[in-house]
Amino acid sequence: MSRPVFQPNAKSVNGGLKPRRKLGEEEHVTRIVQVLIPRPLPEPFDYAEPEGMSLIVGQIVSVPLGSKTVVGAVVGLRDGIGGNRRLREVIGSGDEPPLPPRTLEFVDWVARYSADSPGQALAIVLRGLRAPLPKPDRKLIASGTAPLRLTVARQRVLDAATTAASPAAIARAAGVSAGVVRALIAEGCLVAPPADDQPASDLATGGGAAFDLNPSQAAAAKQLGATVVAGGFSVTLLDGVTGSGKTEVYLEAASAVLAADPGAQVLIMLPEIALTQAVIDRVSARFGVAPTEWHSGVSPPRRRVAWENIAGGRSRIVVGARSALFLPYANLGLIIVDEEHDGSYKQDEGFIYQARDMAVARGKIETCAVILASATPSLETIWNAQTGRYRWLRLADRHGSAVMPATTLLDMREAPPEHGRWLSSSLTSAVAETLGRGEQVLLFLNRRGYAPLVLCRACGERMKSPDTDSWLVEHRYSGRLVCHLTGFSMPKPESCPACGAKHAFVSVGPGVERIEEETRLRFPDARIAVFSSDTIRDAAAARELIDAMAAGEFDILIATQGAAKGHNFPKLTLVGIVDADLGLHGGDPRAAERTFQLLTQVSGRAGRHALPGRALVQTWMPEHPVMQAIAAGDRDAFVAIELAEREAAGLPPFSRLAAVIVSGLDAEAVETYCKHMAASAPNADGIDLFGPADAPLALVRGRKRKRFLIRAGKSVDLQGFLAAWRARIRSTSTVRVAFDVDPYSFL
Repeated sequence: MSRPVFQPNAKSVNGGLKPRRKLGEEEHVTRIVQVLIPRPLPEPFDYAEPEGMSLIVGQIVSVPLGSKTVVGAVVGLRDGIGGNRRLREVIGSGDEPPLPPRTLEFVDWVARYSADSPGQALAIVLRGLRAPLPKPDRKLIASGTAPLRLTVARQRVLDAATTAASPAAIARAAGVSAGVVRALIAEGCLVAPPADDQPASDLATGGGAAFDLNPSQAAAAKQLGATVVAGGFSVTLLDGVTGSGKTEVYLEAASAVLAADPGAQVLIMLPEIALTQAVIDRVSARFGVAPTEWHSGVSPPRRRVAWENIAGGRSRIVVGARSALFLPYANLGLIIVDEEHDGSYKQDEGFIYQARDMAVARGKIETCAVILASATPSLETIWNAQTGRYRWLRLADRHGSAVMPATTLLDMREAPPEHGRWLSSSLTSAVAETLGRGEQVLLFLNRRGYAPLVLCRACGERMKSPDTDSWLVEHRYSGRLVCHLTGFSMPKPESCPACGAKHAFVSVGPGVERIEEETRLRFPDARIAVFSSDTIRDAAAARELIDAMAAGEFDILIATQGAAKGHNFPKLTLVGIVDADLGLHGGDPRAAERTFQLLTQVSGRAGRHALPGRALVQTWMPEHPVMQAIAAGDRDAFVAIELAEREAAGLPPFSRLAAVIVSGLDAEAVETYCKHMAASAPNADGIDLFGPADAPLALVRGRKRKRFLIRAGKSVDLQGFLAAWRARIRSTSTVRVAFDVDPYSFL
């Protein structure tokens, strides 16, 4: 455990400027330190290394930047002799482990791929250092550092501190005063033990019980184990139907890596915080040691400890969200991307990246294996598997006696619900039958709130978020209208702001709150819960509701997409999809793929144990290829159709896309800037440039938004084109430009 960092160096007075060399003085060699600063800057800055500092590449340092002191990482060192340019000195260095060379290589690679500055990527790497270390509570242990002055009393303290204990307990065991213990703490001779230290012996032997694998799982685990233990870079698609036991298979691969290399580290990436506890429980059961967590729900002091333990090689298994990919692993031996198809792996703000794709890149840089696991892999991943770039392992059956649920399409044109209702008679009857057998129901609608649109019956005014082209969603729980894009909310007004009519607002369409209202009217004795980001505020609340549902404390769960991922409910036998067509509207080229993935995943929550399950899908377009594939359970047919359409349209995976979003408060300035950008675009073969055009959401938070779309052939250097284009345009304080390589949002 390191001590507080960045103590100013005595040689850094007056901004760290070196004095001018006087005539006759012997010219001396000074090392020049290249420091990458975690800010949107195009390149590292040069600083002078103070005498006696002896920096190394990867070390975390503090340096002057303008009038401020900032933290950065050393990315290069070279000798420099005098010169006319005076360099400011490095102020100080910390005690943290240096960033490994491969982490720095990954930072540089991902920045170039994303057409962004490396400082933006470094900011994610260093995020764990922003918090202070936890206060020493509590338990201490001898660090191995010898005190400046060793007395008999101090030696007794060090002998008593070979196992972790509180300062008071150490003092009592050594028979010394508390002051002796405090002095050794101040000298760093007593430190807090690493909170997330995972003993190599426990992990290598699989401290917990091994999973009971069926023949299909065992065969896949054996092949995966052989691949990962062989070493070197490889990518494997672990493709298994919902409930087939993919987690158990990839944990066996992790066990093989840890057993083969006592210093190896394993990263398991998950798309949702709500899934972490279930995976942590499985990791703990398999290895007898809890993994290190890394996500937004982890407190800053715990993140700081985790960062240092990962960099120091003490944390052997890490379970985290997409940003865990940027941690400074000392010896990364395996990367697992669970639910690899999930759109949550795409970071759309700040530094923009696709964590699934960057995981493959990091695996290549680290020379380690990568496993992509999903029941509904992305088309890009399937294409890579079909063409032989990725190895492909398939699990076709569910674990144990469970079978896949039967899926039935309910044609809403033939049997629509009653006026003002949203559940058809067929679905309602099925819910009643299921509850009558003492089983559970999941009603799925991927729309938060009570109603997605509020309009005035008198004049037709649609309530929108101020300065944003986004409708306000009615939330009956809070009595407010909310913009899910910007977070703006307001009380529902009594009068229309356009025409003044009172009590003229009507709620159009359903959200989960409205489905709950209807369900409570139809089934007043049922125990009902709602799972959405409005009712579940954090990972702990999500886990509590999931555990309660799994324990049978609820009869009906009404949920958005958060409930569709990886959860196991033993008594859940019926899934009712209220509006299956919802995701097919709009101009998103991935709309069909996303809808198929989501409906397959949510249907797969039914019948995951001994009880048979079924899924009823309400749709107004039963003839749509997505609906036909869902009903037939024929993913391969859907993939073939979708790939053919993508190839005909020249869309990924047969080409590459990039988007450029230009925004500003002054619409005229944005228009002028876009014209300048269009005129500055490089000429390049194999590149199609579309735009500028208004973005589908042309106004967000008062900023006018326009978009360019770039399509490039697979053999074209898209990053080179974007870098050349960026170099030709001048930055301004009034217009913001964001480059998005491989866009997933087309809003």
